[in-house]
Amino acid sequence: MTMTPAPSLSGEPAAPALAARGFFGHPRGLATLFFTEMWERFSFYGMKALLILFMTETAARGGLGFDTAKASAIYGLYGSAVYLTALPGGWLADRFIGQRRAVLVGGIIIALGHFSMAMTGVAFFYLGLVLIVTGTGLLKPNISAMVGGLYPEGGARRDAGFSIFYMGINIGVSVAPIVVGLLGERVSWHAGFGVAGVGMVLGLIQYVAGGRHLGDVGLSPRERAEPSAEAPRKGSRGLVLGVGAVLVVLLGVLQALGVVDMTNAVGLGDAAGFVIVALALAFFGYMFAAGGLDAADKRRLAVIGVFFLSSAIFWAGFEQAGSSLNLFARELTDRDVFGWNMPASLLQSINGVFIITLAPVFAWLWVWLNRRGREPSSPAKFSLGLVMLGAGFLVMVGASLAAAGGHRVSPMWLVLTYLLHTFGELSLSPVGLSTVTKLAPPRTVGMMMGVWFMSMSLGNLIAGRVAGQFEAMPLPQLFGAVAAVAIAAGVLLALFVKPLRRMMGGVN
Repeated sequence: MTMTPAPSLSGEPAAPALAARGFFGHPRGLATLFFTEMWERFSFYGMKALLILFMTETAARGGLGFDTAKASAIYGLYGSAVYLTALPGGWLADRFIGQRRAVLVGGIIIALGHFSMAMTGVAFFYLGLVLIVTGTGLLKPNISAMVGGLYPEGGARRDAGFSIFYMGINIGVSVAPIVVGLLGERVSWHAGFGVAGVGMVLGLIQYVAGGRHLGDVGLSPRERAEPSAEAPRKGSRGLVLGVGAVLVVLLGVLQALGVVDMTNAVGLGDAAGFVIVALALAFFGYMFAAGGLDAADKRRLAVIGVFFLSSAIFWAGFEQAGSSLNLFARELTDRDVFGWNMPASLLQSINGVFIITLAPVFAWLWVWLNRRGREPSSPAKFSLGLVMLGAGFLVMVGASLAAAGGHRVSPMWLVLTYLLHTFGELSLSPVGLSTVTKLAPPRTVGMMMGVWFMSMSLGNLIAGRVAGQFEAMPLPQLFGAVAAVAIAAGVLLALFVKPLRRMMGGVN
């Protein structure tokens, strides 16, 4: 089945390759991006399922022997940096190399990072983290922007396409802890990290082979041979250098005043928090004051700012899965299954399994409601996502009370928590990806995706700092505080759904 080519984001006719619907009724290029992201998430979440367990395991058993506070701070810094680098990654693609090439280069660097972690030694461990951070910053914002580029007509089909894309992400998420986790916990930590790298290589092979189905989506203006393509502006480069210099001075002042101590992982986490908040304020301030936006675009940018805060709160709770909830699985969960002691990391696959099962249902539901004029707006979906996250942590309050005194509890507590978190994730995350591509001015889509991932960066950083209290704070209090913040934020957002919808100017 074919359809008439629609204008692309650049204003040019969509390439014929985009006309064919060959992947669940969607453009065939979606399959290329689907499987690329699937393998990238396999590598990322496979390694992440092992990360805090490896750092807190004793050296005698092959781990690094870090205490929980230090390991959680590194975990949060790593997760934060992965998404923080999405902003320069989107900017580089928009201004210089194009989204398609950024994804390829990023994937290569990610694979090298995993293979570095497959080698023994703390130096290789840290080098691997740095490489994965760098590569993911290039790949993540740009592959998501390319998905949006497959749907120049916008509408509910774009939301459905993002939900299908999100299902691909979670196939990788669900399989990775089983393969990587089993190898890492039962054979060798480094074997687990190595197989994560193999997964990224498979994704790159598929990406190159399927590139012909993408048409001109993701190409730079020069590659599309657009005569009006602007060269990168010197003002943008100056802005980046200026912001970088200000941040260096700010961190120096904070260090001198004793506000942060960047000689340890916890202090670095605090410093990173200041950096992320400063970057967000600088970006939104610049776009409002000198971004060349009209009044309608500025209102939409303000909505993106609200979504930024909501996303940061959501991921601060959701990313407890790989840190405090992973530690809860190892320390306080009964993992005996018919005489077999299940590795704690395998429980990390539950969320991915739920996503695979429920993402098509949510994709269908949004389209079905849209046809009847009853689809919830994006702000309403965000509100629902935050409330579901909080409900999941209320379950963990009950699990913590049942585990008082060191008793091991049923894994069904975690299963129910992950189910509620999945409801929240499907209400917020793919909708957020799609909404940002619709609200952002077309020439800044890649950079706006970087801003979206920067909110996830802040959330990951907060998640690591919260998880650092796992041994220092009673768990009912810890999980109860997370639940209270998430539910309060969801209710507050629900009160402002109507004004936010008006500010979005017809975008849903």
